[in-house]
Amino acid sequence: MNHTEVLTRYTANFVDELAMNGLTDAVISPGSRSTPLALTIAEHESIKEWVIIDERSAAFFALGMAKKTKRPVALICTSGTAAANYYPAIVEAYYSRVPLIVLTADRPHELRDVGAPQAIEQIKLYGDYVKWFQEMALPEAAPDMLKYARSKAARAFFMAKEGNPGAVHLNFPFREPLVVDFELDHLWGKVSQTSYLPTFEGEKHLTSNQLTELSQLLQNKAKGLIVCGPQTDRYLAKAVTKLASKWELPIIADPLSQLRSGEHKKQHIIDGYDAFLRNETIREELKPDFIIRIGAMPVSKAYLFFVKQHMDALQIVIENERGFREPTGNKTEFIFANARTVCEALTEVDNHTQYRKEWLRKWQQMNAISKKHFSRHTENPITEGEAMRGLIHAIPNHSSIFVGNSMAVRDLDTFFLTTEKHIEVLANRGANGIDGMISSGMGAAVHGSRLTLVLGDLSFFHDMNGLHAAMHYGISATVLLMNNNGGGIFSFLPQANDKRHFEALFGTPLNIDFQHVIAMYGGHYDRPQSEEEVKMAVQASYQRNGLSVIEVKTDREANAIWHRDKWKAIEEEIVSGEE
Repeated sequence: MNHTEVLTRYTANFVDELAMNGLTDAVISPGSRSTPLALTIAEHESIKEWVIIDERSAAFFALGMAKKTKRPVALICTSGTAAANYYPAIVEAYYSRVPLIVLTADRPHELRDVGAPQAIEQIKLYGDYVKWFQEMALPEAAPDMLKYARSKAARAFFMAKEGNPGAVHLNFPFREPLVVDFELDHLWGKVSQTSYLPTFEGEKHLTSNQLTELSQLLQNKAKGLIVCGPQTDRYLAKAVTKLASKWELPIIADPLSQLRSGEHKKQHIIDGYDAFLRNETIREELKPDFIIRIGAMPVSKAYLFFVKQHMDALQIVIENERGFREPTGNKTEFIFANARTVCEALTEVDNHTQYRKEWLRKWQQMNAISKKHFSRHTENPITEGEAMRGLIHAIPNHSSIFVGNSMAVRDLDTFFLTTEKHIEVLANRGANGIDGMISSGMGAAVHGSRLTLVLGDLSFFHDMNGLHAAMHYGISATVLLMNNNGGGIFSFLPQANDKRHFEALFGTPLNIDFQHVIAMYGGHYDRPQSEEEVKMAVQASYQRNGLSVIEVKTDREANAIWHRDKWKAIEEEIVSGEE
């Protein structure tokens, strides 16, 4: 058996096993050393290949796709710094728990550490940011080695999605020649209908004794609060709102909690908390006896202050899998079990504590005041908040939002009020970076419902080459670009008081006409001047195919003043009503 046949059979068995386990998408960046993997994936009829030239963009594209589909996506690149460019997206995948299968090609062992070109140290390149690493054996076609290739593929797919999902990394050393032969008989090996390593996983739940113990912890604690942070279980909403209804508790629902939209009951959902929890007096008035949190820590810094101020409250965090996501350092009870199942079980538990209706009513009244103020229209030049409000009004049912970090996600927190529409909200809130946002949005846009990407001008600038995927593959997506000519979020921070250095170091104005960029990538461009025009532009974008970019130009300083005036008015009305 010659070298080409050995290489082909080894690689084909590995790729076929990935497909057998459920891999449907692979993102490939061009390169020579990865030729066997790239060609074989492109040849396999069950796997769709996406060619993204820049590896950093490719990795974020795969990340967005995996977030949307909740399935592992494969990444393939050549040796050298190509693999290093995956690093930021792999870090995000680790913290936001997204399954990726990273396949890096490498020089064979004899060409490492001898000055050969395009050879860097790729062994455990991503450190602890991957769940599992394997240095693959050099290709062989003996029956035991083909079994080896299949077992590693099956295990990689399983490891990427089990427990807390994340990235796995397999490093493939290949010797030249690198071309494979698809004319071989029985190219994909023995035909099988199941994985080489089939697995059966059970769902974690609490025992009856543990439920009783938890119920006893909550006895005689009348002022409770349920908090739902960023999470992706679309079925959680019904279970947690049913529990809140029985226990008469308010639910703080983060914009990424998947609770603010849908057909479940929303009377207990508090969506305006970020505004009124900014006030220390109000936070003290809302002192809880216990907090039950599901999902990651909410986006809102005001909520963080609230938790720190009430560190003596019993705090319970429910995680579907192991993980200690509690940045305040407060004493915390952790429950490692399926959150939906725990909520359903607690609803059936006889809890004799009389939760106070007036406690719930107080949260609801403050929430109503916040929503009233943020629903009022002004005649001033459009602000980012009003543009976000226009988007939420216009976005169609059964669609998705991929929101950027910094101000974009915070304005979504404020203006994404409860709705009967089904709107899935995605974001890169693991490491909270601004890199790769366009690529992630385009990756998420290729599967399922129509998607709108919302981000600021710095995030847009940082990943403009991510627009190439939209042009190359004809991806239909809407981008709402909030352009305040710099880092708008810094205007809300103490750094803004340093007038000498603020603009150069933090404001960082770009002074770029993005209309030319959008034209370069074949997109449709709109620049609305009012909230009503934003609504019309958003609605029109959903009627056309391809890329649509809606740019809203705002003033950073005016935007900060507008937000602060709203917060102040809300605080004053609540505090005066309490006196």
